[in-house]
Amino acid sequence: MNSIVSTVTMLVAFALSLGTAHASDWVAVYALVDKIILEPDADKPEQIQIWGVFATAKPDDRNLYDVPRRGYLYFKLPQEKKDLARNEWSDFKGIAGKRKVVGFGNRYTMKLTVRKADEKPKAPDVYDVELGVVKDRSDTDYPPVKSLLEFSYR
Repeated sequence: MNSIVSTVTMLVAFALSLGTAHASDWVAVYALVDKIILEPDADKPEQIQIWGVFATAKPDDRNLYDVPRRGYLYFKLPQEKKDLARNEWSDFKGIAGKRKVVGFGNRYTMKLTVRKADEKPKAPDVYDVELGVVKDRSDTDYPPVKSLLEFSYR
């Protein structure tokens, strides 16, 4: 019986280590959100501006993120799942200005542009609802989250 338990324990540990070694981060962008602007109005928005600091996924690596950049993201509703997108936009409203890092979007499907503060909003990217808005711990050592928290002190 002890040898069976030992063997199972060893196999589980091995399987978990494989999962860790080959895991990738699917999140398209990690963000510290300062404020949001809903257009044309907050009741039934069609576009959103998300202002803050952003660490975006590097397109050529499944785990790395670009250095944080301050500015805003500009999105329009997707063709499908509009209500779900609006619910997620409500999540941004709830964390704006609270120094909470969130991740959202799928790094393999979401196209986004970090726009400079003086850039006029035009040609919004399509918002990706695939992964939802993931709230992260502020005390993590995960590099994109840590870089955002350190950037905001500059």
